[in-house]
Amino acid sequence: MAQGGKPVYLGVDVGSVSTNFVLLDAEKPDVSLVWKEYLRTQGAPLTALKTGLRLLAQAGPWQIRGVGATGSGRELAGVVLGADVVKNEITAHATAALSLDPTVSTILEIGGQDSKLIILRDGIVVDFAMNTVCAAGTGSFLDQQAHRLGIPIAELGELALRSKQPVRIAGRCTVFAESDMVHKQQLGASIPDIVAGLCAAMVRNFLSGLAKGKELLPTIFFQGGVAANAGMRRFFAEALQQPIQVPEHFDVMGAIGAAVLAKEAVAARPQKRRLFDLEAALNSQFTTHVFQCARCPNGCEISEIWRDGAFLASWGARCGR
Repeated sequence: MAQGGKPVYLGVDVGSVSTNFVLLDAEKPDVSLVWKEYLRTQGAPLTALKTGLRLLAQAGPWQIRGVGATGSGRELAGVVLGADVVKNEITAHATAALSLDPTVSTILEIGGQDSKLIILRDGIVVDFAMNTVCAAGTGSFLDQQAHRLGIPIAELGELALRSKQPVRIAGRCTVFAESDMVHKQQLGASIPDIVAGLCAAMVRNFLSGLAKGKELLPTIFFQGGVAANAGMRRFFAEALQQPIQVPEHFDVMGAIGAAVLAKEAVAARPQKRRLFDLEAALNSQFTTHVFQCARCPNGCEISEIWRDGAFLASWGARCGR
């Protein structure tokens, strides 16, 4: 890649619902975001990665000094991008929050397919919990219900704020929640009251499932795409009886954390510094191959990735072969 362009660090968060990109200014000591992109993964992470890189190139020129990857598809992104650091979502979200406010003690994060609670003390993650089993209480469920009600997802939160008497919705299961919402509609409950009841149920589900036995101290950050929902912010604040802070770039905090971690990784080994070749990545053809290994009783599902016909990496093995 050419040496010209603004010096930046790239952070990428590949999730099941969205793939997020951010660029942080490499010349400023604080977290200064200069570009971001929020894309729908749509079940094709490789396509989302290439689309994001193409948009990144169009917004340039950039001098990308380091790359960080996180999210459920972090291994794939790490190989495709030749990332300097690949970290889990807990570490990435905590790093992003602390880089913006060192006093953060609690992080509520609700994404498209999972939700997370992260407990920090003195800038260190001391406990966390994740809901990865059921879609109840996640952004995808809100999307589904907004579509069923014929309401744009961006308007769902403001609609909830118009409620005068939220109805009680079962929030432990997506199937029961939807049945309950339909039943309340048949009883004549207003749409604002039903939507507010859904937001309240999601908050109850989050706190009863992930926060049980944990002390949620201020400062509390609410991160992830669902933080855009004003109804969710309202019911979290009411349930916790504490103010809830939503960072400016709440929707890409995982990617911000990955970029900050990349900056730290590059600074720790300056002799190995190299620039990310954006043009080469865009011009390369990446393919994946998934198969079940039969060489031992584990029967591991192995994922391989190839670049221009050459094997790059694989993951998924439990036996070390």
